[in-house]
Amino acid sequence: MPEWLIEDGIGETRAALVENGEIVEARVRRDGVTPAGTILDARLVAVAPRVAVEAGGEQFLMPRGVSGISEGSRLRIEVVREALGGTENWKRGLARRTEEEPRPAPPLAEGTPGHVDGWDEVLDEARSGIVSFDGGELRIEPTAAMTMIDVDGWLVPDKLAQMGAWAAARAIRRLDIGGPTGIDFPTLKGREARQQVDSVLAEYLPAPAERTAMNGFGFVQVVRPRSRASLIDLAADRPAFEARALLRRAGTEIGATRLAAHPSVVRVLEGQQGWLDRLARQVGGEVTLRSDASLAMSAGHAERA
Repeated sequence: MPEWLIEDGIGETRAALVENGEIVEARVRRDGVTPAGTILDARLVAVAPRVAVEAGGEQFLMPRGVSGISEGSRLRIEVVREALGGTENWKRGLARRTEEEPRPAPPLAEGTPGHVDGWDEVLDEARSGIVSFDGGELRIEPTAAMTMIDVDGWLVPDKLAQMGAWAAARAIRRLDIGGPTGIDFPTLKGREARQQVDSVLAEYLPAPAERTAMNGFGFVQVVRPRSRASLIDLAADRPAFEARALLRRAGTEIGATRLAAHPSVVRVLEGQQGWLDRLARQVGGEVTLRSDASLAMSAGHAERA
């Protein structure tokens, strides 16, 4: 029976739907990022070139715009997509105007608090963008337009496409990929072969979703609701992603602890004293940092201080 497990981590909350010992769906909610579903009071800060509001120290774009109010005016908003991370304007959170009463967002998932086994494997898929399956692999990459999934392998094209469709549907759910997603399959000859791939996607793609039929070049576009950053989105902001991952690993230590990490990861941690204070309480000792440029960003580790 599938079960949601919830980890209240340092810097983020993690939710994993576990079935038969495997994580089939993962979600992350970052501290300091206002989640979708939150209703709060805001101030209109810009009407051109894009309508933007400010609330709780964050800026949100309003794709539907607003009317009847001028810059500096107060209004109430509902966050419909959290910020994705990074500095690009399109990654800011999205909101709409509402008259409902202020309220916090609903929980990330309804589940049981507990440790999530297999979380490191999910993070490996997110940071590398590579998901292996029997006969090939997916290469996943976020772009400004959509998340792209390339299907590659050594099976014959029709079999590779079918296995890739199953793997892509699974990865979309496991890595919490929403919004527009393009899947690039090997080019298939014949309508029947393309329809077989469409059938696999129809069976395994998590709802709700809309998709196009495979075209003659092997391309399928999928669109799912997107209210939060996927794990692929989060991994694109590597220093912050690796900082939170390091804190999770370090939480198993006991006593005074030194975190050794790449300088870019250390800079993130230096700017989050609250995270370090919470880790110190968790391990029961002082937490210090050591910057090491020889370490890969994912190779940070905890040492006895």
